[in-house]
Amino acid sequence: MNIAVVGTGYVGLVTGACFAEFGNDVTCVDVDAEKIARLAQGIMPIYEPGLDVLVAKNMQAGRLRFTTDLKSAVEQALVIFLAVGTPPKEDGAADLRYVEDAARSIAEFMNGYKVIVTKSTVPVGTGERLRRLIREHQKKRCNFGVVSNPEFLREGAAIEDFMRPDRVVIGSRDEEAIAIMRDLYRPLYLIETPFVITSLEAAELSKYAANAFLATKISFINEIANLCDKIGCDVHDVARAMGMDNRIGRKFLHPGPGFGGSCFPKDTRALAAVARQYGCTSLIVDAVIEVNERQRAAMISKIERLVGDLQGKIIAVLGLSFKPQTDDMREAPSIYIIRGLLERGASVRAYDPVAMPEAAKVLPEIAYAEDEYQAVKGADALVFVTEWNQFRALDLERVRQLMRAPKIADLRNIYEPEKMRELGFDYVGVGR
Repeated sequence: MNIAVVGTGYVGLVTGACFAEFGNDVTCVDVDAEKIARLAQGIMPIYEPGLDVLVAKNMQAGRLRFTTDLKSAVEQALVIFLAVGTPPKEDGAADLRYVEDAARSIAEFMNGYKVIVTKSTVPVGTGERLRRLIREHQKKRCNFGVVSNPEFLREGAAIEDFMRPDRVVIGSRDEEAIAIMRDLYRPLYLIETPFVITSLEAAELSKYAANAFLATKISFINEIANLCDKIGCDVHDVARAMGMDNRIGRKFLHPGPGFGGSCFPKDTRALAAVARQYGCTSLIVDAVIEVNERQRAAMISKIERLVGDLQGKIIAVLGLSFKPQTDDMREAPSIYIIRGLLERGASVRAYDPVAMPEAAKVLPEIAYAEDEYQAVKGADALVFVTEWNQFRALDLERVRQLMRAPKIADLRNIYEPEKMRELGFDYVGVGR
């Protein structure tokens, strides 16, 4: 099947590469000519494990190509995925200008029946809005279907999530479009992937609802962790007891400095905006957002209590991306924590295995180290912000000797408090 993917960001690139791996003929389109030229050379704009190999394999097989020529891509494709950005506006609502611009251009170039699919996370009502927009801007009257097919990809595990998803959601009222989408995902029948066929509106809302619920679990366990700090018990014991209840589950019960990334902050605010639009309250989602913002501030206070006056102190920060296995710095807790440290007069030296080039764009005022040990040399405190696996096996004796003061704020609970104190560290975790 011929597919066009409009947008070569995180979602578009993974979607295009994985559909090519399914055996489809895929053209990825972007207005950024420099990005397209780099992709044509096999240079990835993002870090995602295994993506470069998958792209190279399918380019070599002739199933995947990159272009700025939207007209040609639309004319050749049966299915056109919209995977452009939907950044938040000031009020938290999703900005649909890129989605709408793409829809107008697609309408202009349509030369026959097409299935227009939103992969971007969009608010309820976007599908019908695009249907009207395409009809208004068609130069040649053609039939088309509109589908909402939200992505549920975790950064760092996106390829596995696409190839072995928990479910595939297809929202549409066009039977022909639904049949084509089922055929497109046919390789997943072999692993008995559940398919949820529903309305456009329910599919659009499902992505926001899923992310908001996961964000709720994170904010909830962070509140419990803060309570554990006051009580003097271990949040891990509480989370373990909670997670053994199958109605709750173990996942997303890991306390830390709050959630970040391209989805949870944006989607919780967007869901709250949708609720306001329809005259509904969103008390739980509003609280989730507030708790997350407070958690970042609480981490700065935790570091300050550990170190004392931060003026003139050198703080080593390990981990900058919002989570391991990605270089994504969007809404990363490290940004807020580091800026808070700088405002209090500290200087920061940081290290991250892959995110430092991206981090330097938003945090140009800090120093970047070549490795973990250079980061901690002469530091008055070490702060773990992202739980990269390589940070779990540090030579702690070497770390202690390199530091000016053996103080550690472990915001991801990587190490055991008792062991760290036995090694001579003044150690604090989150809820421990």
